[in-house]
Amino acid sequence: MNLLDINDSPGAYPGTYYAANAQPLENCAPVQGDIRCDVCVVGGGFTGLSTALHLAQRGYDVRLVEAQRIGFGASGRNGGQVGQGQRRDQDELEQMFGKDRAHALWHIGTQAVELVSDLSTSDLIHADFHPGILHADHRERFVDHSKAYVEKMHRDYDYGDIRFVPKTEMQEIVASPAYHGGTLDTRSGHIDPLQLALGLGRMAEAEGAKLHEGSRVTRITDSQKPVVHTNQAKITADHLVLACNGYVGDLHDDVTRRVMPINNFIVATAPMPPDAQEAILRGNVAVADSKFVVNYFRFSDDHRLLFGGTESYGYRFPKDIEGKVRPALAEIYPQLADVKVDYAWGGTLGITMNRLPHFVRYGGNILSMSGFSGQGVALGTLSGQIAAEAIAGQAERFDVMSQIPTPRFPGGKGFQHPLLILAMLWYSFRDKL
Repeated sequence: MNLLDINDSPGAYPGTYYAANAQPLENCAPVQGDIRCDVCVVGGGFTGLSTALHLAQRGYDVRLVEAQRIGFGASGRNGGQVGQGQRRDQDELEQMFGKDRAHALWHIGTQAVELVSDLSTSDLIHADFHPGILHADHRERFVDHSKAYVEKMHRDYDYGDIRFVPKTEMQEIVASPAYHGGTLDTRSGHIDPLQLALGLGRMAEAEGAKLHEGSRVTRITDSQKPVVHTNQAKITADHLVLACNGYVGDLHDDVTRRVMPINNFIVATAPMPPDAQEAILRGNVAVADSKFVVNYFRFSDDHRLLFGGTESYGYRFPKDIEGKVRPALAEIYPQLADVKVDYAWGGTLGITMNRLPHFVRYGGNILSMSGFSGQGVALGTLSGQIAAEAIAGQAERFDVMSQIPTPRFPGGKGFQHPLLILAMLWYSFRDKL
């Protein structure tokens, strides 16, 4: 069962709001023949495109191969939130790794947001970076932690761009009875993810990287010079970068045992008048709540509410994605229970056991970065810059990330997925308690 086409048509973008409003890249024909290059990148999402861009800027001969279209996977379908730090809070990271490593991971996480914000100013990226992510507490018992966390970030990390939001202000910003308080991070933000991915592709091409769509990798020969095989080509490279995230499949067993695919779903409403948008979500911030199965939402530039929530752990998307997301939308916004929905879509992302990215180097010349667990807009983009540094011999940031231990999912290949389903169902049930 191949996740590249089980839910989607070969060679076509899914029916997302993003794809309906984007201009695909040209001149990305399938790779053919016997090719040699400095670096082969597998995967045309944020990680792969950023890797190609930053390597090409350094003068490397780069070939990027994508089985479907540039930005086809999670990079072109997600909620567009660009958050500071890692997927885990800093107090959790301190408990896991100690204060020094937690500070190093925070610093890398802030660099990730800065990179996306800086890249968005390019004329080749047709998307604006909008500041502000509101983290909303769906249980009153979480509010004290939010308040303490803000104080910690001010005191221990000298991070003054986050503040506590009490319940009254929360309900003024988010016109919903669902939340009891939270935090507002004004250096984080949101962006159209497919436009970002396509823009990274344009930038990489402008620097001389060669991008190939419709080039599914069938196998990889791990040798002194890795060989990437497609149905029409054989690419021999000095270095190989695996940037497949939830779509790695059988290309690399070790990555597959540590990074698992899950599906998530989003709807886009019909456009609303600007004053109606402001009445629903003030200040054009994005929102992510405290549930384990996160609800996340923001407005598009043309005033559509983009609402993501619910997950599924089977490989196939449900037939009625809108029907799956509507209950979560109505729980947060009862006044929008009957709102018109113009688009509904699903996507596949990669998660790890500890919800932290999996960076690894195999045999010195094969790099893999994946498992961003919902933090991929920022960290996936930065990981490409980090990979380029590592290939050029500057591995400090890659080493910081690769030192994060990534446990294997239990059960072996045959039982990983059923066990993941049981675990996620439990956390989904816990959200309701």
